Amino acid sequence: MIDAGHRDPGRVGLWTFAFDGQPAGRVREAAAEIEELGYGAVWFGEAFGRDTAGQAWLLLSATRRLVVASGIANIALRDPIAMATAERTLAEAFPGRYVLGLGGHRVDDTPGVLDGYPMPSLGRAVATMTGYLDRMDALPVHSVPPEVPPRRVLAALGPKMLELAGRRAWGAHPYFVPVRHTARAREIMGPGRVEDGVRTEAFLAVEQAVVLDTDPGRAREVARAHVAGYLQAPHQVASLRRLGFGDADLAGGPSDRLVDDIVAYGDAEVIRERVRQHLDAGADHVCLQVLTADPGALPLPEWRELAAAVLE
Repeated sequence: MIDAGHRDPGRVGLWTFAFDGQPAGRVREAAAEIEELGYGAVWFGEAFGRDTAGQAWLLLSATRRLVVASGIANIALRDPIAMATAERTLAEAFPGRYVLGLGGHRVDDTPGVLDGYPMPSLGRAVATMTGYLDRMDALPVHSVPPEVPPRRVLAALGPKMLELAGRRAWGAHPYFVPVRHTARAREIMGPGRVEDGVRTEAFLAVEQAVVLDTDPGRAREVARAHVAGYLQAPHQVASLRRLGFGDADLAGGPSDRLVDDIVAYGDAEVIRERVRQHLDAGADHVCLQVLTADPGALPLPEWRELAAAVLE
């Protein structure tokens, strides 16, 4: 359900890490083209490139209709005060077009390392996210409040975080998941939350990695490299084990079964079919992450080809 004043992200959007490797002017040009191609939303990841609020402003200022979503803003990198004030500013300046995706990668009390940089401990995932949301919501407003309330989604994989996303946010943004996770997520989130006496179904926006290449060997090589990288992340391995993948799929590199479940590769019709499967399983929106042999390049040719195939 899209509330009054909010821009509809549509059924299909794009997801990318590639903006950080491009100059600001090139990012603005790409955002404008994504909008003209007809995609409803663009989602961007966050590592140690542009700040998530700055990246969102860059994309929003280059477009007029496109929904721009952080996928996700890492709560380990900023205080809830900084996140809440940035969210309000973007929601005020670009009414109904900004979606704040929140998440974090530590699920225990042991500090981690990301790209060689020590990361703070976040504690238990659900308790930490609940406290973070509480602090954001409790922050006084000393500026002009947004006319359209901002929307949030949570990076949710496990059942407890999915349930929290259904209660405390607009919905969930699962990443690196097969279609059967989408069906489980819809069942767990249930009918959503009640606002002003109206029950609103929780929004489910699923990331889907794709390789648009009709050479099976070459496409699977790109897909396998992508999946292998995420097997270094404990929270992703835990998620895969909950979905029934075992040592045969995870040890010594990803199995063909795992690669095929996580990444859709082939021609545009194969990708269109995977999108349909997610939608049939309960997703409201599927954001396509196009993978190529050069992860830092903007996959504009693939975005153009997919627009003609997957957008209605």
